[in-house]
Amino acid sequence: MVTAIILMNVERSKINETAEKLAETEGISEVYSVSGNYDLVAIVRVRANEDLSELVTNHLLKISAILKTETMLAFKAFSRHDLDTMFSIGL
Repeated sequence: MVTAIILMNVERSKINETAEKLAETEGISEVYSVSGNYDLVAIVRVRANEDLSELVTNHLLKISAILKTETMLAFKAFSRHDLDTMFSIGL
């Protein structure tokens, strides 16, 4: 499983609308509105790098309110929860 964190700058008047669109997108497990240099943070969990590429270059590109993104790949999870087990149900 590939996990990525996508930081986004979004048109101010469309933050909530954009967050809702993102939350409905396959592969995006969570969307947070945040303070600081970015407006939204999306947590992506997909099977392969190709799926991440498809999501970023095709799906996010179609949301015109997204002004800028920065995508970070997660190498290893450090958690008290077994995330792989939680998100492998139904895959």
